[in-house]
Amino acid sequence: MSHAYHDAKLSILRDRSAMLAAARIFFYDRGLIEVDCPLITKEASVDAHIDLITTNHPNSKRYLHSSPEYGMKRLLVDGIGDIFQLAHVFRQEETGAKHNPEFMMAEWYRQGFSFEEMIEETLDFMRVFLGDVSSSVLTYQEAFLRYSGIDPFKSNEKELLALLRKQQLPLYETIENENKDNLLNFILAMMVEPHLGKDELVALAYYPSTQAALAKTRLRPEGLVAERFEVYYHGIELANGYHELADSKEQRKRLAEANLERLALGKETLPPDEEFLKALERGLPDACGVAVGVDRLMMLRHNKSEISEIMPFGWHQA
Repeated sequence: MSHAYHDAKLSILRDRSAMLAAARIFFYDRGLIEVDCPLITKEASVDAHIDLITTNHPNSKRYLHSSPEYGMKRLLVDGIGDIFQLAHVFRQEETGAKHNPEFMMAEWYRQGFSFEEMIEETLDFMRVFLGDVSSSVLTYQEAFLRYSGIDPFKSNEKELLALLRKQQLPLYETIENENKDNLLNFILAMMVEPHLGKDELVALAYYPSTQAALAKTRLRPEGLVAERFEVYYHGIELANGYHELADSKEQRKRLAEANLERLALGKETLPPDEEFLKALERGLPDACGVAVGVDRLMMLRHNKSEISEIMPFGWHQA
């Protein structure tokens, strides 16, 4: 390692420390309480596309969490109020320029906030790292019409496949067997995301209700949508936020559907977190929540192309 690289890396790590302090001040100034939910859980957060890292606990299988969400929501049910956590999270995924199996997430929950207010606060948090950057909100439907020419709410699988073939995109062998949401996700990644946030922060909002995950749904002119948003800058996804689903029966149903999709993808099912579901049965306050990738914000802040450049040690160095 050259002296110049060593000095530059130390400068970034000192700035990282300063930015973690600034992030905490952002939340403290708004009256949020910091919490630190366990990183290792006995049951899993179930997502069709997120695989978890397990531990060798002597008596039972345990999971390194992919988000502190379930624990934080249990605290909301207990009446703790608005909360945030700066947490290391873990996902069983390949390493890459923007991916590290262990990374830092800022996650927070606001009670009595509208969905639109949560979007604005998320954008304000990102400006702590990125400076006075302008922003806009783009609906999922608007983004698809603008960058792919197709309406995601009115199109069917056949039309989506025809679009992909017309664009001569590199298609994988089994794509013709995919459901509509998976095709939309592929189009989003290949045709829409590269255009998002070139000159400003862009919040992509109101996803199809079939992609609600942990979000409430509502009727809008384009159809039944999820009150879910993601934020992009320079084509990089930075955040995922929801008007949080509070219906325990609907939540259990969605987790079961995610496990069915995991089976269809050739993956093992994951045990739903019963403590989380029991907490929802007691009543989750009306709240909005969001998770923001701190490392990706640091990459953008320092104009770095590799996530390992803004961490003390990357996955292959730890």
